[in-house]
Amino acid sequence: MPTEPVKLGPALSGEHADAPSIAALRQQAEGCERCDLYKYATQLVFGEGPGKARVVLVGEQPGDREDLAGRPFVGPAGRILDECLHEAGIDRSSCYLTNAVKHFKFEQRGKRRLHSRPNAGEIQRCSWWLGAELEKLHPEVVVALGATALSSLLGRRAGVMKNRGDLIATPTGYQVLVTIHPSYLLRIQNRDDAAAERARFVKDLAQIAGRVD
Repeated sequence: MPTEPVKLGPALSGEHADAPSIAALRQQAEGCERCDLYKYATQLVFGEGPGKARVVLVGEQPGDREDLAGRPFVGPAGRILDECLHEAGIDRSSCYLTNAVKHFKFEQRGKRRLHSRPNAGEIQRCSWWLGAELEKLHPEVVVALGATALSSLLGRRAGVMKNRGDLIATPTGYQVLVTIHPSYLLRIQNRDDAAAERARFVKDLAQIAGRVD
């Protein structure tokens, strides 16, 4: 059920970039040096999808595969997201997919690059781009996939466990659906627990199936 509005996060309340289109915004972002993450990542990974998408899915940040490919949600978590969207009756190609942070943050361990969670300052600075994306898209629903996306959109008072499954109204005219990041499903070792959490994730996503063209 929809809930009352909550305090907004930096992507919805702060200043953000201005451009005539998503394509122009992407071009601006290519030269982003708003935080130090650009120094270590292979490239910026901007959002992608239809310019008139009614549903926007926001994740945390690009992973290793996304950093190399330059596209969001193309790694293992992206494959699970695709499957769960399909099970929920949602066509990924009708959605716009992006991340709260546009550069891959990692720790180097030998030849491996291990995910490192963005801090509050990095989320704040990158909200300059996420807020602009949402303003240009004017979606009906924004899906917050995990805590980092939720913090960028709705601030620290909202929580994934507290608000999971909620559709939260915002003054921007769209609702925010709160759910987990699909990478969470990859970390569950117990098969039964993993199946139950996956089913719950699909149920969360199914709430917005009717909003997608």
